[in-house]
Amino acid sequence: MTEVKAATFEESMDRLDEIVKLLEKGDRPLDEALTLFEEGTALVKSCGKLLDEAEQKVVKLQKGPEGEPEEVPFDTVAQQ
Repeated sequence: MTEVKAATFEESMDRLDEIVKLLEKGDRPLDEALTLFEEGTALVKSCGKLLDEAEQKVVKLQKGPEGEPEEVPFDTVAQQ
């Protein structure tokens, strides 16, 4: 599978959009189209990982037992 250099989420999404547009034209030779497809697949995986990491960082502050703010993981808040 094609290696993807470390890029920001936005850069990866921009490149993925570019790849989709190139593949939608349908004028690329098969070997180039497959290379683009592999790069796109790697970018989707990379973006998914970045989103998962961001989701794990999201926390909500809520009032603790003594009225002081405490951080609660986002997943815990969503289940309440």
